Amino acid sequence: MNILLITITYPPEIGGGQQWIYELAVSLQSRGHEVTVLTGYPRYNLSVIPPQYRHGWHMSEDLGGVPVRRIRVPAFPRSSKLARGLEHFAFGAWLGTAALFAPRADVALVFSPPLPLPWFACLVGRLRHVPVVVNIQDLFPREAIELGMLTNRWLIRGFEGMEREVHRMAAAITVHSPGNREHVIRHGGAAERVYVTYNWADTDRIRPAPRQNDFARQHGLLDRFVVSYAGTMGWAQDMTTIVDAAECLRDRSDILFLLVGDGVQKQQAQARSETLGLTNILWLPMQPAAIYPQILVASDMSMINLNAHLRTPVVPSKLLNIMAAGRPVAASLPAESDARSIIDEAGCGISVPAGDGQALAAAILKLAAEPDLAHEMGLRGRAYVEAHFARPVCTAQTEALLEDVKTEYRRRRNGSS
Repeated sequence: MNILLITITYPPEIGGGQQWIYELAVSLQSRGHEVTVLTGYPRYNLSVIPPQYRHGWHMSEDLGGVPVRRIRVPAFPRSSKLARGLEHFAFGAWLGTAALFAPRADVALVFSPPLPLPWFACLVGRLRHVPVVVNIQDLFPREAIELGMLTNRWLIRGFEGMEREVHRMAAAITVHSPGNREHVIRHGGAAERVYVTYNWADTDRIRPAPRQNDFARQHGLLDRFVVSYAGTMGWAQDMTTIVDAAECLRDRSDILFLLVGDGVQKQQAQARSETLGLTNILWLPMQPAAIYPQILVASDMSMINLNAHLRTPVVPSKLLNIMAAGRPVAASLPAESDARSIIDEAGCGISVPAGDGQALAAAILKLAAEPDLAHEMGLRGRAYVEAHFARPVCTAQTEALLEDVKTEYRRRRNGSS
């Protein structure tokens, strides 16, 4: 099967989503399929852009045995909400146009957001007679509305119309939780074409290990109870709550908050911690993907957090990685997040209301005071990931769906000809 993956983000960019799509491409290729990735030039979460990506408008390369075709998309300021919206359309238009000239595929798998990308991809799929499967990681425009990033009613109606068109045109839609599936069905997706295919954790790359690793020694973590957050620090993540929790625990010199990553909200949160005079936070920039497993196992526990206004049933991908590392999780989440049900079913951590720094601090204190409980939660999380969210299991589900979509599309075309 010839598979075209279309995504705005891909390694060497650093992040959970980038790594997950890369692993999917490599896994499908290893299963005997011909995979091509269509993406942009890397620029996010990189302290230095590698020389080969600094010039030109298009290029081809090989990463992990998978052909990658890149097209340069105009860059917009990340701090401006309007510019971010324009960038979403630019990605859709540029990559959609590039898809017209991509290698012939039996099926295309496009990742959303940004919403304009699958909309353009579905149109191109119709022109080239290629079925398009849309993988939805974040629900746009709903998330942008809830976060106050999108307020113009005409834009909202326009994006909601585009969302329904994507749901209608896609040969199939995949989401990473049952709550996301319900949203898609309520917004025009046919129930028989909307599937839950969970994201995974690479249980070979991320494994439980002693805390005493090179990363811990380099940053002086060995003699502290380390509570980590590693990932994007954007509007959805609500870093303010973590800073609030750190302020509640400012007198506990044995507890260190390790905050690793970058994003549009990092500077504001970092400035607030400095204004408060907090000395129990270690801020670090985004680290290379190879270092990420060391960050997790150098921690005694890890956090996930979402903005209290975010009512979508989000499951942050970092949750599964924390579980794979055998570490307990403290989760500051809205009640609607499907991540809560995973944490409860796995018994791998403590969930508290989103936006409540005191409750988050209390959860941290509980796990710091009860190391046996923390250890048991970590073990339960690892076992749950191995059973439900291992890379081979989830890859096989995606592979089977793509095969079914290809077969059904050919059957319908042959029947109508």
